[in-house]
Amino acid sequence: MEPLREDRSLELQGEELASLIRKATDRILRYLASLPSQPSADNRDPAGLARSLREEMPESGEPPDGLLDLLFDTVIPRGFNTAGPGYLAYIPGGGLPQAAVADLIADATNRYVGVFAAAPGLAQIEANVVRWFCSIVGYPDSAGGILTTGGSLSNFSALLAARRDRLPENFLKGTIYVSDQTHHSIQKAAMLAGFPEANVREIPSDAEFRVSIGALEERIAKDRADGWAPFFLVGNAGTTNTGAVDDLGALAKVAARERLWLHADAAYGGFFALTERGRRRFAGIERADSIVLDPHKSLFLPYGTGSLLVRDPETLKRAHALSAEYLPPMQEDADLTDYNLMSPELSRDWRGLRVWLPFRMHGAGVFRTNLDEKLDLAEWAEGELETIPGVEILARPQLSTLAFRLTRPGWSEAQANARNEKLLDLINARKRVYLTATKLRGRFAIRICVLSFRTHRDRMEEGLADIRAAIAELAPP
Repeated sequence: MEPLREDRSLELQGEELASLIRKATDRILRYLASLPSQPSADNRDPAGLARSLREEMPESGEPPDGLLDLLFDTVIPRGFNTAGPGYLAYIPGGGLPQAAVADLIADATNRYVGVFAAAPGLAQIEANVVRWFCSIVGYPDSAGGILTTGGSLSNFSALLAARRDRLPENFLKGTIYVSDQTHHSIQKAAMLAGFPEANVREIPSDAEFRVSIGALEERIAKDRADGWAPFFLVGNAGTTNTGAVDDLGALAKVAARERLWLHADAAYGGFFALTERGRRRFAGIERADSIVLDPHKSLFLPYGTGSLLVRDPETLKRAHALSAEYLPPMQEDADLTDYNLMSPELSRDWRGLRVWLPFRMHGAGVFRTNLDEKLDLAEWAEGELETIPGVEILARPQLSTLAFRLTRPGWSEAQANARNEKLLDLINARKRVYLTATKLRGRFAIRICVLSFRTHRDRMEEGLADIRAAIAELAPP
């Protein structure tokens, strides 16, 4: 019998591994240093770039230097510069590099945290992070939750938990209540959870884009009279469109009276609860049955870091827990968490470290100060826009998002929409800031969302200068 062949070519060790890390670190540092001078977006021929990168699976390898050049010189710079200080579009992420160091450690050590017994210390660090998040929103010590890939998966798990907790096995009469400003991931969660699309009731919002309590109560009463089973109510704590915050205290009263599961979608805005202004605006959020927070938004962490908090962790277990003979024993101590029992995921990365390391390095106070700065910058931008003739503020900042448009006497709604669409293109063409648009009651609106830890007064001043210059070019007063 021939001896077994050994192939250790994947086992980089010593200087070979250290060299790879040094080369990657050098490119990362150069990239981060260049962020302030990079264009806010590079949208040149995206289809052409994608086609140029198509390739067959390689049979043999090549040195890393050329691969790093390809990534940093050709691939990474194209598209939206989501890590840059001028990215004021959608909901910025940020991507703290401290979290990248945490991911390097987590990926290199490659420990498994889905089962407590597999890595008890690592699982406890993640439990600490969840506990910190619960304290931020005012939940009691008995609350718990999970870290997820983001708001979409969090909303899905929350809806499953509520369905299992509040509805019978035949749940198709259950109805879900959302605002006309609620994120579409709730509708997607309902679809994935097995509900017909028509079971999601869209309730109109008021002039400040907050859900109408009266219209909500009327629809619940009608549904009950018609034989439906209302069970799930979504309150917004910072919408994507405008940053609007519903009256969460009033929603909590409705939910208690109507025996509904109250779910707070605070994916964008939730961590503003660290600030005094945020706590005031979120009054009542602590009464929700579940809360979604996205650390990859208002904690500035890398994309792929979300969380779901619940007042009663047993509701997550009832919706997600299953056993198998090949798994190790699960914990019976309520203080020790097997995350696979609370989540759709069995195999998953160790997300807790990318939160824990920056928090331990800097403390919550630094995050609080940064978030206060973003609230200040949004209010400053609102004031500057109000000095520009013809600018109409369509959504004032309730958190760090606002929306505006340009108007001129004699413009029809269709003309105003077309001109503001052109105005957005002119602003973004200057490439110092990148803004996005939405439709607010049929009106084309330009959004500013201030949320990057790299965005400060200097970049906002450049952005306002570009807005003024674009307006002067498009439609001089």
